[in-house]
Amino acid sequence: MLWEDSLEMVVRYGSSGKIHNVAGVRLSAVSAGIRYQDKLDLVLIELSEQSAVAGAFTQNAFCAAPVVIAKSHLSSHDPRVFIINTGNANAGTGEIGQKHALECCQIVAKHAEVAVQQVLPFSTGVIGEELPVNKLLAGVPKAFNCLDEGAWKDAGMGILTTDTRPKLVSKQIEVAGNLLTITGMAKGSGMIRPDMATMLSYVFTDALIEKELLDEIIIEMIDKSLNRITVDGDTSTNDAAILVATGKSGVSISELSNLKREEFIETLKSVFQQLAIELVKDAEGATKFITVNVTEGRDEDECLKIAYCVAESLLVKTALFASDPNWGRILAAVGRAGVEDLDTRKVNIDIGGVRIVSEGKVAESYTEEKGKGAMRRDEIIISIELGRGTNQETVWTSDLSHDYIRINADYRT
Repeated sequence: MLWEDSLEMVVRYGSSGKIHNVAGVRLSAVSAGIRYQDKLDLVLIELSEQSAVAGAFTQNAFCAAPVVIAKSHLSSHDPRVFIINTGNANAGTGEIGQKHALECCQIVAKHAEVAVQQVLPFSTGVIGEELPVNKLLAGVPKAFNCLDEGAWKDAGMGILTTDTRPKLVSKQIEVAGNLLTITGMAKGSGMIRPDMATMLSYVFTDALIEKELLDEIIIEMIDKSLNRITVDGDTSTNDAAILVATGKSGVSISELSNLKREEFIETLKSVFQQLAIELVKDAEGATKFITVNVTEGRDEDECLKIAYCVAESLLVKTALFASDPNWGRILAAVGRAGVEDLDTRKVNIDIGGVRIVSEGKVAESYTEEKGKGAMRRDEIIISIELGRGTNQETVWTSDLSHDYIRINADYRT
């Protein structure tokens, strides 16, 4: 079953649904004036004792100072507080960057009365500029005073950069007579082609999950969600995905029946998936949401090679923006993806249910008018059948518009 077929609708910010609080989590967001005045740009997230935390971080060799510190702290201690700032990535800043990240952890630890190593720092924004650490330090006391279990919307706003809206997803599931809650938030609009997650993503549950199991679960979660999206093919220096289990429900996932445990895992996965999809839908300058399905492959790797080659093709993305059914660009992307021994005579390609290519050549039933109709939609599914196996993969992407260029050309101004 393809991911869009199994996806269950979830609560999103601005919808009529409810964002459920997670027992053991308090949040706040304040304006510290890091880059802009009167913008929420400093977020604190406080976790109850005994919370288990798992994380995945960018594979970019130039990983930011807060990533270095967060990975180190997470490897040795149980985190109690996250500090997140926007407006400045604190990346490409050398030793002074790590010093500033540690200073932020130190003042947070002092206020929370926890060890410095129990604080995880996260930053997002402009790369290569020193963090205005004094502004962060001045904002921390105010942020502690604002901590509240219901401040999800403020926190969701406080982690944004070029995003146009917060991404919040919340679900509840009844397990063993208890109601388990899963609530997540994420940010990201550009520089999205993750090697683990995408930009900043945080998911919280009140389920009881041991640290070792949580470490396994987060890899499974991001593999089919945050690691299946691309906007522009760039991997950020600051990417982080965090999964927290506070255990406040008292329901141990390890003690559930296989059926109930799988039900919980699928619900958790759907939260991660919807966050990933929301990131792509809010991509910089995006006007269309694109699903690329590759089926009948020999293995998952070759399906992903082709899916990403199509999803990241500038020619394909600009044709999608223009609603131009220039299907030869998709054909060319499939052919240059580097799949060995690809028999093009077995390849079929559909756009929005319209057969474009049949057995490696233009379908007899295809007309330009049908192609234009399929390309005019806001959400488009590109289906590629390889005719050489049973494996399949899905990648989500966006089109490429004039606004993407404008946003990134003016990013620092």
